[in-house]
Amino acid sequence: MKNIRLRTAEYVSQKHPDKMCDAISDKILERFTEQDKESRVAVETLGGHGRVYIMGEVTSKGTLDQKDYQEIVSEITGRDDYLVSVEITQQSSYIAQGVDAGGAGDQGIVIGYACDENEEMLPQEYFLAKSLCNYLYSKFPYDGKTQITINENFAITALVASFQNTKTEALYVEIKNWIEKNKIKLSLDIQYFVNPAGEWTLGGFDADTGLTGRKIVVDNYGPRVPVGGGAFSGKDWTKVDRSGARYARAIAQDLLKKKEAHEVRVELAYAIGVSEVIQAVAYIDGDASLITEYDTSIRGIKHFIEKGNFLFL
Repeated sequence: MKNIRLRTAEYVSQKHPDKMCDAISDKILERFTEQDKESRVAVETLGGHGRVYIMGEVTSKGTLDQKDYQEIVSEITGRDDYLVSVEITQQSSYIAQGVDAGGAGDQGIVIGYACDENEEMLPQEYFLAKSLCNYLYSKFPYDGKTQITINENFAITALVASFQNTKTEALYVEIKNWIEKNKIKLSLDIQYFVNPAGEWTLGGFDADTGLTGRKIVVDNYGPRVPVGGGAFSGKDWTKVDRSGARYARAIAQDLLKKKEAHEVRVELAYAIGVSEVIQAVAYIDGDASLITEYDTSIRGIKHFIEKGNFLFL
């Protein structure tokens, strides 16, 4: 029997309820750090069915009032009729004392990954799902999802796409345009699932509930690569589960080029209030080695961030 290896990944549009919550949390972070770059921010958003709840911890010289929060929600959702409830307190003094001393803002395990399967150095199934979703969103700026399955030859065997407010025929036409434009490799027995549950007009917060940090696999590399477990959105750089993951990704990309490897996975681990890394290991084409040529301490992450690196992938 032929050894068949299938890999699948999904991606979601910016108007997916979970991603709107991520965007609201990130916009709040942005507003605070614009006023005070030393802001400590950890904000979660829950949204759906006419209501948005914002909760978290912020220590900052900057300020936001109810009108500001309402404006942020309107900017992300495109609507101004949501009831916005806000409950923000200061960062715990017990957490702050460790961060003030130069340590990590929390314990955390972070993963950085890079491979040679495409120009973005991402797993090919994830790269394709992301590319297709972003392309369809540019044509249909609504709630939507894509999912791609590829075989061992990197040919697509199954393609799934569901987008709000779209006619199935029009969606299928744009999928074919994306395939032709990008010269996507297809298997002979490819299956298409375009709006497989039927056409739909109710989406976003009107159809479902969203929550910050509920799409951590989508935010990372898809299911092929393990995740550390921490979410990214609404967190300032002292939270290593975001900044550390971005730094680990940069290290993996650099090692991939330097070692001319096919695949690199970087694993870093931190303890709250501690500056030095607990674990720093790189798996280069499966071979493990300690990371010594990069400063993986909190100081190293801070220097990386100060050079303008913060967003994830």
